[in-house]
This record gives sequence, structure tokens and C-alpha cells, in this order.
Amino acid sequence: MKAVHFGAGNIGRGFIGALLSQSNYETIFVDVNAELINELNNKGAYRVELAGTDDYIDVTNVSGLNSLEDEAKVIEAIAEAEVITTAVGPNVLPMIAPVLAKGLLEKKSTAIVIACENMVGGTEILKNHVVENLDEKQNEWISDRISFPNAAVDRIVPNQNQKDPLSVMVEPYYEWVVETSSVNSELPDIQGITYVDDLTPYIERKLFTVNTGHAVAAYLGKYNDYLTIKEAMNDSKIKNKIQGALGESGGVLIEKYGFNPDEHQDYIDTIISRFENPDLSDEVTRVGRGPIRKLGPKDRLVRPALEFIRLKKEEPAHLAEVIAAALDYKNDADPEAVELQELISKKGKVGAFCEIADLDKDHQLVQAVEKHLG
Repeated sequence: MKAVHFGAGNIGRGFIGALLSQSNYETIFVDVNAELINELNNKGAYRVELAGTDDYIDVTNVSGLNSLEDEAKVIEAIAEAEVITTAVGPNVLPMIAPVLAKGLLEKKSTAIVIACENMVGGTEILKNHVVENLDEKQNEWISDRISFPNAAVDRIVPNQNQKDPLSVMVEPYYEWVVETSSVNSELPDIQGITYVDDLTPYIERKLFTVNTGHAVAAYLGKYNDYLTIKEAMNDSKIKNKIQGALGESGGVLIEKYGFNPDEHQDYIDTIISRFENPDLSDEVTRVGRGPIRKLGPKDRLVRPALEFIRLKKEEPAHLAEVIAAALDYKNDADPEAVELQELISKKGKVGAFCEIADLDKDHQLVQAVEKHLG
């Protein structure tokens, strides 16, 4: 069995590549990083360390192709692969689409393409970029043979300080959920994938728990002058507020999707324990970067808060406090943080929040946030 994976970075090697190897796939990494590609071809293997433990995974039967220099070989590899995956980042998906389209047109059998990106609807977006490189007849040909299921992925990969450029450290926990409703071929037997009919509950569970919880730790940590997520987690008051915020977002998830309350609390506890892993600790400025995006109406703080108000008819006090802390977030090295403070200087915190979150000043959430503003 053969797999092609776009993206030889830490996520690609430490998460997707490791699971493909453990499932006995020959895995070909496609990347523009010549050093990584050369190392993969020279060694044919690498080690994945599991943070906070002495365990590791030896990944074998791997090689690499430079997409800038070896396009013909990349097309050939895609044509021979049963599985094509990506972990390149949302902005790179349009760049890999042309060569992916060429490779898929050369296939003689069915295949599955899964974009393993930290975004909603990543595979569908990738498919749209692929279609842009096809005529109508080619699109029909690929649609009959190639499945493009959306996926949700979750694994923390901390900042690395490895002597071996291929070695990578990841957390032991991971989640890879793939939606089956659009799959028109046999599902690949890949260790670690959970196949579901509807991905939406799992996407929102991650967004409203992992992303929300991380944001709480980052913005309250920064507000209290902590440098790392681990330092913030050592503060019992902040940890309690994370539990409170995730209790509010969890109430939304339970109400909307029927998650078992006890099982969801176990999920929350697992997520918090991940944040407490000293080997995974990250700087609050890295987790909190991009505050305008993270205060948007469809993102990790405002969206669960609005849903809480809609479903519970109550004020989301914990989420409101975190939103207020995010409005106070300052970091001169973060363009969005600078832009946020410039907007606040012009419109005030309430005015800035209303503009970013697309809310009227008399909205219940705006009034709740205002109570926590300094």
C-alpha cells in the first residue's frame, strides 16, 4: 500500500506520517524543503517522541520528493497511491492543487484525498482548488473515482529543539476524524482514524474545547503576566476559569449534539491535562496570536458564547471574562494585536469588540463583556 503526504513538517511527520507508517503504508512525503527531503531519502526512517513519556515510535518505509524539482515523480507517486493526505496549512492548499490534479488524472484506480488541516472543510476547499485546474470532462472523471472527505485533526506539536532534523516530539494524545458521507470507495484501514457519518459535532467539540481552552489559558495568562501556558495552568484561579469556560461551551455541545455529559466532562479533563504537560508548554504569545481572528463571530470565544446565550438564555460569565482579557491583549510582535489596540484607541474596547464580533452594543454578550473590562 502506498500513500503520498504533502507536507514534511512536524505535523506531517509526527502525526499523519507516523499513523500511515504504523498502518503499513509506504509513505512518500512531498515538500519544498530540500533538507528534509534529502534526509528522508538518505535515512528512510525517523523517530517520533511522545512528550511527557519515555515512549517513541520508529517510523519506517518513508521517502521524499521535492515538488519544485521532481514534479513528474510527484505525479507518478500520486497516480500509484491509494491515499493522499496533506498537512501544509490552509494558505498552501491552492499551491499544491495543480500537481495534485495532474496526478489524480493519471490514476487507474480509486483513491481517497484527506486534507489534515486545522480548518473547517479543509478537504472540500482543497477539492475546489483541484477542480479549478480541470475541465468539465476531467472533473467528471475524477469525481467518479476520487473521494474527498472532510476531516478534523487534533494533536499538539510543541516547539522543537532536535539534533536530528527528522526527529519530532508530539503529545501522546491525538484525534483524526474523517467524514464518510462523501466517500464512494472502500475506506482505507488506517490506524487512528475514526470514521463518522457527520463531522460537524466533532469539529465543534474541538473548536469549543481545545481551541477555546487554549485561548482561555493564553489570554488570562498574558493578562496575569505569565509567559507560558504551563505557568498559567499552575495558577489555580486560571485553571478554575478554564473549567468554567469549558463548562459553558460544553453545555452548548451537549445541548446541540447530545454528547453524554459525563463523557464530555472526561473529554474536558483530558484536554486540560494536555495543557498541563510540561513538555508541551507553549508561550502565551504564540497561542494568543491573531486576537482579531480569535474574537471573530465564528471563532473559539464569541461563537460558543453566542450559542450559550441562545440555548441557555443565560449570561456566559466565564467566556465573557476571557473575551475581555483578549481585548486587553498586547504584543508588539503580533500584527493583529497591534491592529487590535489601534482599533481600541479609536473606538474604545466596546466599540472595537462590536466591530470585530459583528454585534450591536446592546447585545447581551457585549453587556456581559463590558462588566469585565478594565
